Amino acid sequence: MNMTPKQIVDELDKYIIGQEKAKRAVAIALRNRYRRSSLSKELRDEITPKNIIMKGPTGVGKTEIARRLAKLVGAPFIKIEATKYTEVGYVGRDVESMVRDLVEVAVRIVKDEKTHEVEAKVKPEVDAKLTDAICDSRRARDMVVDKTVVHQDLLASKLENEQIELSVLDNAKPIMAIGGPEISIGNMFDGLLPQRRHKRKMTVARARELLTMEECDKIIDKDSVYAEAIRRAEEEGIIFIDEIDKIIGKAGGSNNNDVSREGVQRDILPIVEGSTVATKYGNVKTDFMLFIASGAFHISKIEDMIPELQGRFPIRVELDSLTKEDFKRILTEPKNSVTMQYSRLLEVDNIKLNFTDDALDEIAEMAAAENETSENIGARRLHTIMESLLEDISFNATGEHPMLDVKIDKLYVQNAFKETKKKFDLTKYIL
Repeated sequence: MNMTPKQIVDELDKYIIGQEKAKRAVAIALRNRYRRSSLSKELRDEITPKNIIMKGPTGVGKTEIARRLAKLVGAPFIKIEATKYTEVGYVGRDVESMVRDLVEVAVRIVKDEKTHEVEAKVKPEVDAKLTDAICDSRRARDMVVDKTVVHQDLLASKLENEQIELSVLDNAKPIMAIGGPEISIGNMFDGLLPQRRHKRKMTVARARELLTMEECDKIIDKDSVYAEAIRRAEEEGIIFIDEIDKIIGKAGGSNNNDVSREGVQRDILPIVEGSTVATKYGNVKTDFMLFIASGAFHISKIEDMIPELQGRFPIRVELDSLTKEDFKRILTEPKNSVTMQYSRLLEVDNIKLNFTDDALDEIAEMAAAENETSENIGARRLHTIMESLLEDISFNATGEHPMLDVKIDKLYVQNAFKETKKKFDLTKYIL
């Protein structure tokens, strides 16, 4: 990945409105990874990522920035809630499990890549097994079977929805050991006992997926997959710690809850500082993972974190609350804009929505007013408004009629929210 910080920001702009400071910070952090990879090993080992902490109300894009950043470069990424973890000695998830979760994501990414590479090699074997399974299922229903015709129909994708019975492998169910790595009872006896199979009814399309995965697993070197996954998790992994403000006690607080919260902070500290975590795929170092923390910090402040943890998040970015102009841009500009999502959904039922510019202004103004007068939930407010606005249309659309053009203008929006608008009419209180 050799995108410049400006190119990274341009890509993020396609999905996220505003928040330029946060975009610049994560773009620089990502570019620095590329710069570090081009250095000598001796110097590379001395340079650690500069972790980022984001402060801002909910729904302004904190999580989306981190998620899009990881997707942009195909890096292993997980989002975790800081409140899910407990300090050592209490029942609950230990902080090391966040690293194990990241490695699982990395394994899945690498395995998917390897599977894609060898799919063409296993296709003839998969087609042969599917042909046999279709023939067996038809014979069981006393049907006349011509294997050649079945094979030709299969290759022409004419049998994708036909139900067949297929013998598939039993997957060992993992068990999470509290305070330790995940253990799979089935994997403990790999190679000692024959793998168990059971018969299941499914469509040919689903059977092809399972058989392809099964055949690919036979020729993919698992050790190389695990080694590459660990490397990616260590060098490219991004862990997004949300709601970090919820594990920070109030300044001067000394109750038991504050002590417990500080304990979680102290447990997170070695992970962020750099430590080695045991996983079922091998030991994983966290020294060069990028950690992005976020929180609203309504009650507590970043300065209330324990000093050691503060020091591990040297880059601090404050995200802005969304304005009416931001809401209007969110409605139309991003690739996955809110209006586009609802338009595509209703097109399935032969409803074509047309939003006028004055309607978008009205929706944006309402979202800004709602966030000011009640809880500020950021861009999520738009989904609340759009669901209410289009409730009647969504309920009555059946898809049994020809394509209908429905115009959503300012008057339509005002009629839909007559009662709501009364809450914001404060002119009668002005003297």
